[in-house]
Amino acid sequence: MAGILVAVFWAILVSFIALVLVRLAQTLKAATRLVAEVTEQAVPLLADASATVRSANTQLARVDSIAADVQEVTANASALSSTVSSAFGGPLVKVAAFGYGVRRAMGRRDRDAPQSTVFVGKSLPSARRGSRRTRGKG
Repeated sequence: MAGILVAVFWAILVSFIALVLVRLAQTLKAATRLVAEVTEQAVPLLADASATVRSANTQLARVDSIAADVQEVTANASALSSTVSSAFGGPLVKVAAFGYGVRRAMGRRDRDAPQSTVFVGKSLPSARRGSRRTRGKG
């Protein structure tokens, strides 16, 4: 009786282990299929990523070239600006100062000139106040 009980227990244990091994085999097959599918999809993605990185590297090289050109143009514009400033700045300031002096002298000459027109009942304000040169001298 003990032998039959051990044999039945042994048969149940072997059946249980066989069932676990079958399930484990199915899980390994599914995992193998999943890894194969991921590999099939990952390889083209990695190729695309590699191509994208190469393209970005090419574009960055172009941007570096453009930045270097812009820096050179900026340096040239700065040099041109300083050259124009030194060449024309001084003479233009002198011409502007001369023009200002001429305008001021013309304004004084017009203001200091005697007014020959007399309004009826009124005199011109400049005639009433007198000239700048004669103010306070008399």
